[in-house]
Amino acid sequence: MEYKWSMTDDATPLGVISQPSRVAEPDEGIGVDELGLAARNHGLPLEALRYDVTPLGLHYLLIHYDIPEVDPATWRLDLTGMVRSPLSLGLAELQRRPATTVAVTLECAGNGRAQMLPRPVSQPWLNEAVGTMRWTGTPLRPLLEEAGIEPGAVDVVFTGLDHGVDRGVEQDYARSLPLAEALLDEVLLAWAVNDVPLPPQHGSPLRLVVPGWYGMAHVKWLTSIEVIDHEFDGFQQSAYRLKRGPDDPGEPVTRMEPRALIAPPGWPDFMSRARFLHPGEVLLHGRAWSGWGPVDAVEVTVDGGGTWRAAEVHAPRERWAWQRWSLPWRATEGHHVLGARATDARGHGQAGRDGWNRGGFANPRGQDLEVLVVP
Repeated sequence: MEYKWSMTDDATPLGVISQPSRVAEPDEGIGVDELGLAARNHGLPLEALRYDVTPLGLHYLLIHYDIPEVDPATWRLDLTGMVRSPLSLGLAELQRRPATTVAVTLECAGNGRAQMLPRPVSQPWLNEAVGTMRWTGTPLRPLLEEAGIEPGAVDVVFTGLDHGVDRGVEQDYARSLPLAEALLDEVLLAWAVNDVPLPPQHGSPLRLVVPGWYGMAHVKWLTSIEVIDHEFDGFQQSAYRLKRGPDDPGEPVTRMEPRALIAPPGWPDFMSRARFLHPGEVLLHGRAWSGWGPVDAVEVTVDGGGTWRAAEVHAPRERWAWQRWSLPWRATEGHHVLGARATDARGHGQAGRDGWNRGGFANPRGQDLEVLVVP
């Protein structure tokens, strides 16, 4: 069902139907609706970049609608569509299947959106929409093979139990993967994270985990999988595209672009989060990742991008998890602006990439981390 944006008699927005996708005016601040999203969702405290595996409560969180109420005892997953033998499985049946655990770095496609100019109006992420946790579940591929995919299948559609309205369209949250991607061995149906059952906010009782892809592909509260003979064009599939203008069809958002973040050194100012340090040797460090493969290089600046130095990039601990990097720095008195940028093994990098788009996705801009070195 489609709804239209409504106004009350006194021309005050009802606030129940989101406006079409737009960018902010040059002097427009963050709105109350965006503040509501920011309060409901949360990012990773960047000091938590110290952890190889993000503690459960510190991982970033984005919930499009409500957290649905689900009884794991009666919940079922239906696998239908272009298959010879449709499946309907309860949680216990899935958990009796071969299981695996994999560390996966997950980043929201809108990470960094609030720093874009002009600013796309949506969840106002800065740099913190990321985390790495260990997901446990059963691979998707054997289920698809057991169901028997019919010739002519194109996409696999994943639908969650979260239901709402976005830009006037009532919907269940649904995304698809091309069949070839869905059949990759690493795609997982996960029922646990960091050795505990999935909590409600992370998709209990079952969610999709697609290593290497931005977070919008990892459908939570998964309830159905459908194999179809055409490219899926549902709302959430169409929304996540790199569009330069209102009529631009754009390229689909898929795998995470290379990105590096700095674990903030020193201690912070309460409001601005600017950092303070004493002069001397400091080991700068952070994390870097790419959905296209290992990160080969990280460069760091301490003068706002005037000069860049190569950091040491540590080997990946696991295939789909972020990598640690480090760089010694002799901090001298004064004001410094720190930043980091990554390049992966395929040559994809943050440097030189114009990433602006109307959705605010895959932003290549890194941190501008202000540090005041004081006696």
